[in-house]
Amino acid sequence: LGATAQRITRDQYIEQFAPVAVQEMKEYGIPASITLAQGILESGDGNSRLAQEANNHFGIKCHDDWTGKTIKHHDDKRNECFRVYEHAGESYRDHSLFLSERSRYSELFDLKPTDYKGWARGLKKAGYATDPSYANRLIDLIERHELYRYDTNLDLVVPMEEDSAYFDRNALVVTYH
Repeated sequence: LGATAQRITRDQYIEQFAPVAVQEMKEYGIPASITLAQGILESGDGNSRLAQEANNHFGIKCHDDWTGKTIKHHDDKRNECFRVYEHAGESYRDHSLFLSERSRYSELFDLKPTDYKGWARGLKKAGYATDPSYANRLIDLIERHELYRYDTNLDLVVPMEEDSAYFDRNALVVTYH
């Protein structure tokens, strides 16, 4: 973050990205609570270097199939390759694709979208993160901020920054029942 940049609060992050997470849930079946909790944790509420400079909210590394822009960042090792996105919404979409297209996560999609605890444990078991407490940290975030409310019976209208989503402003009303 630059000296003049203002930090994003956790509540601002949730307000800004809840509609994106819900849209991804509707299209890919990943609980919005899980997506939001991962975004919060992986991006430091959108304040991390990867989120600020690369619009990468999920710490997704380059892997062999990535042909887009990249950024070097110290993670488990020094100067690891991470994906760069044009907009944060692209990061959310790539997160959905990343989980839905890799066989190691396929068992997660047998779970109900309301089973955030099963999803959190399954992500850890499938190797999404190296932190041994990753699942518990996701569950804690979901419960502390009641993110599970975005997984069911949602009528959501949230104003968003133009660069925060991949869909247009006319599509900001998201309804999920």
